[in-house]
Amino acid sequence: MKDPYLQYLRPLIFNRLKLDPEWLHGYAMGILHWLGQPTPARSGIQTWAKEQFGYADPRLEQCVWGLSFPTPLGLAAGFDKDGKAALAWPLFGFGYAELGTVTCHAQPGNPPPRLFRLVEDEAALNRMGFNNQGANALAERLAPHWEHHRPTIPMGINLGKSKITPLEEAAEDYRTSFHALKDYGDYFVVNVSSPNTPGLRTLQAADQLAPILAALQAENDGHKPLLVKIAPDLDWPDIDAILEVAQAHSLAGIIATNTTLSRQGLKTQIVPQTGRPITEEAGGISGAPLRQRSTEVIHYLYQRTGGQLPIVGVGGIFTAEDAWEKIIAGATLLQTYTGWIYEGPWMVQRMMAGLVAKLEAHRLDTIRDAVGLRHR
Repeated sequence: MKDPYLQYLRPLIFNRLKLDPEWLHGYAMGILHWLGQPTPARSGIQTWAKEQFGYADPRLEQCVWGLSFPTPLGLAAGFDKDGKAALAWPLFGFGYAELGTVTCHAQPGNPPPRLFRLVEDEAALNRMGFNNQGANALAERLAPHWEHHRPTIPMGINLGKSKITPLEEAAEDYRTSFHALKDYGDYFVVNVSSPNTPGLRTLQAADQLAPILAALQAENDGHKPLLVKIAPDLDWPDIDAILEVAQAHSLAGIIATNTTLSRQGLKTQIVPQTGRPITEEAGGISGAPLRQRSTEVIHYLYQRTGGQLPIVGVGGIFTAEDAWEKIIAGATLLQTYTGWIYEGPWMVQRMMAGLVAKLEAHRLDTIRDAVGLRHR
């Protein structure tokens, strides 16, 4: 069967109607929120969605941090900042989903326009600036559902620093968000790598990151898995320093990577929505241009840790081949965002079927057997 999204919808949205990406995202979130609501009237369409978009195979299942992941592919942070579609993500075949980035204080983010499609590059440029309703609002939204309708897949929560919080008070800002949400996330991520909050990436420095992790672990009485998300633009010594801090504070894993500030190799020279050169547009690039660099970082992390620290690979994952390259480089789990926008809701199903075919071709029993295969 031909994919109706790739055949009809994407050309209509991207090329003919040229709908504003942020408006379209908000519209889609409304549909996803409606779809996920646990009401009898929607059970039929929910069952249909699972059958259409899901893919189940025990060879793709694995247990990480004591959590059961039915597939290795999750939804990356940034798509569902406020948890509005938290109940819908299991319907699309994802093995897990990550909500946020959420900050302690509600904030509007940067002024629009702030989200752009770079279609020639299969990429996106964003400078959203952690627009969200705040940690307390997310907790209030999840609380009514978590008691009786908690999603059947693990749900992570990505934490960022509020823009109004001075850098020297970052640890308390992250701790306050974690305190409000620790009953709702199955794992948590410290986001110190977004390029769209002034000064945030300086918190990746070991002496800045250590107090944040110490504050979070002191609050972490439930021993929730805690990860850090790093930028692709770091030099190898900087990554080594982060690894030392991560190990000193018993982090559960590393997410590699966030968006990139690099503009090298892009086909897009002028951003259609603004008419300005791509080099003059602030923000981070996601999607296909990030693919190679994020895989290189995964490979390096796996080598440096001897495969002992779980790595979540994200950046340019569109196909089963993309996913496989990150897995054999050392990624235990994967995430997608831009790839899902370009490839559509059938992407997960296609990718999981492709990964199973890879396992069979390499005569491997489970996806866990493929992790780090390139290093053997």
